[in-house]
Amino acid sequence: MKTKIDLRALPPLKSLKGFEAAARLQSIRGAADELNLTHPAITHQIHALEEHLGTKLFTRDGRNIIMSAEGKLFYPYVRQAIETLINGTETLRRAAMSHPLRVQVYVTTSIRWLAPRLRDFRERHPNIDLHLNTCSVGWEFDEANADIGLVHRRRTPLAAHLHWTKLFDSKLVPVCSPQLLEGKQVPLQPEDLLAYPLLQVYTEGWSWDDWFNQTTISGRISTKSRIVIDTLAVALEMAIRGEGIALVNGPSADDDLKSGRLIKPVAQSVDSLGEWGVICRQDMRNDTRVAAFVDWLIEVAANR
Repeated sequence: MKTKIDLRALPPLKSLKGFEAAARLQSIRGAADELNLTHPAITHQIHALEEHLGTKLFTRDGRNIIMSAEGKLFYPYVRQAIETLINGTETLRRAAMSHPLRVQVYVTTSIRWLAPRLRDFRERHPNIDLHLNTCSVGWEFDEANADIGLVHRRRTPLAAHLHWTKLFDSKLVPVCSPQLLEGKQVPLQPEDLLAYPLLQVYTEGWSWDDWFNQTTISGRISTKSRIVIDTLAVALEMAIRGEGIALVNGPSADDDLKSGRLIKPVAQSVDSLGEWGVICRQDMRNDTRVAAFVDWLIEVAANR
């Protein structure tokens, strides 16, 4: 059994960086510049350390400082301790990097938006391995099986242990094949869409009603005009083949709209409840792999 460490014997750890830099550079100002601190801040750190140790670590020689005999005795231990912590930190980081970064993303978002863009991320960060988890049930972040999530969430308070970065607003946008509207003058009026099959994802039974309610038609629309499908991925494939009009919430149709495989049959899009973003645990936000992926997503989303 390991013996208990007497933490009371530890010097103020924050001051050790100032002492090490000042001792190595033989300069308070040089230490301040290196650590991006003020001259008084370094002086305060050294005074705090000297007070704890009960001895002077430096003597003055004009404007210069010189380590005292006690300072010279103490310096190798401080240097070794800092180097040991750095080595331990790097070892831990390398161990963490050996495991893939688990990214939760919805199936359709993965297929039609994220996956086609991942080559750019891999070229920028070849040492970060990704594991895309598209098997999650529901919209919520599955923190037990993912390190980070590209998800949609309602604008409700976030749990204190989670960190959220908004990527883009949530909007409901009808899309269809240009062939479906061949011979028609586009854009149509919202009520004109009722003449076409409406592709309805069964987990979002509210979406078409919401879109019509915010445009021109109140109340539930007839179920006869709907084809119910289990995923947006299928709905988009059917829309591309001219089998109906899909309603998109998020980036999944971006590339098809740019290529012309899909068009917007009406000018109206409506705000939906919530927003799209990236989520992770607070204690993971400063992980180098998470930070790299979040920063990359922010850049990609800004260029939608």
